[in-house]
Amino acid sequence: MRVLGIGDYGDLGDMYLRLATAGHDVRMHIADADYQSVFAGMVDHCPEWGQGLEWIRDAGPDGVIIFETARHGVLQDELRAGGFNVIGGCALGDRLEGDRSFGQEVMRLAGMRTAPVHHFHDFAVAIDFIAKHPRRYVYKPNGHHLPSTHSFVGRLDDGTDVRALLGCHQRLCRTGEIPDFILMDHVSGVETGVGAYFDGRRFILPACLDWEHKRFFPGELGELTGEMGTLVTYQGAERLFAETLAPLASMLASAGYRGYLNLNTIINAEGVWPLEFTCRFGYPGFAILSALQSSGWDEVLAALLGRAEGFGTIPGYALGAVLTVPPFPYMDAERSLARGLPITFLETLSEAERQQVHYGEVASEDGGLVTAGASGYTLVATGVGATVRAAQQAAYGLLERIVVPNGRYRRDIGERFLAGEGRRLAQLGYLPASLPIA
Repeated sequence: MRVLGIGDYGDLGDMYLRLATAGHDVRMHIADADYQSVFAGMVDHCPEWGQGLEWIRDAGPDGVIIFETARHGVLQDELRAGGFNVIGGCALGDRLEGDRSFGQEVMRLAGMRTAPVHHFHDFAVAIDFIAKHPRRYVYKPNGHHLPSTHSFVGRLDDGTDVRALLGCHQRLCRTGEIPDFILMDHVSGVETGVGAYFDGRRFILPACLDWEHKRFFPGELGELTGEMGTLVTYQGAERLFAETLAPLASMLASAGYRGYLNLNTIINAEGVWPLEFTCRFGYPGFAILSALQSSGWDEVLAALLGRAEGFGTIPGYALGAVLTVPPFPYMDAERSLARGLPITFLETLSEAERQQVHYGEVASEDGGLVTAGASGYTLVATGVGATVRAAQQAAYGLLERIVVPNGRYRRDIGERFLAGEGRRLAQLGYLPASLPIA
């Protein structure tokens, strides 16, 4: 297989490294200059992705292009029309993820229960709206250019905290800049994701369930980082998948979608409340899922291209925790705080243990591994077990043996599930009795 990965930051570098290690010919393109050191010395780089197209075309059916983003959908559709094998998403996928109001409308048309969403292009109008309709809100900007740290989950029942935040944004807004954001009515319950691969015609089962931990600090404190760790399983997703992703299959097929699709939801006694789509490989989700995939990435890609019926999975849970260094969760390219720190191990890892270390912003230098990039997203350590506790112990046992100066990670990934979320989902019928919840 000949693979060209295209992205902004090298987010799928660990996938490319594993494909290259398995004997495939792999090149990766990183658009952002501050991240072009990522996977240097580990995976071949392609400075201009357009230069790789003929290289891919020459491989015939063995040539594959992978997109990491949810903003190149039109380009992906054009390349597919030109005869290339493209995995990642499509123009519709970009809109589902980037235009939250549109995504909610698609959910409603598919028969899902949705919370009220209010779309704004003016901070003053939104502030006045909250004053007239006081309640708890979630603020989310539209588009792909803003990180998760810009979202805000309000805590006050009259929306005063969100009003104050919007007032701050209004004061800081540059002249002529038109904001684009939504206010969503807050819904309480158990936050649960459901995801599956789509091969252009159908979903490839099994689907997965995931429980993300998005905030920087333990106890759900600090910035919304995107993801500091996640608990996943390929067991028990049948009901949630049937109620959410399954009805979207014909629409995705018509649009030519080919890649991974995830839907984040809230589940409570009233049912399932879908929140937002991820129409691409998620980070670190792709790495944590791979720990439960008995098939290699080459086999998963073959299934996505319609050349295999499916892929193998392992029963139980996988738990992954993200190890970062400063300035994460922000970017500080000028001072390069995240570059050049050595990555070492307290003792030699076994081959099985090495497979559970998934590198992020890392490079090979002078025969060793060092941090690279600009944000400090260093690596993900995963653990697999028949129970959540076993997976948790395996992941953290591995992390304790990885030494990175100034490295930090959350030590409570999976604790919410163990403390009651798992039992609540089982009571509501969204986890089968056969799946251990401890």
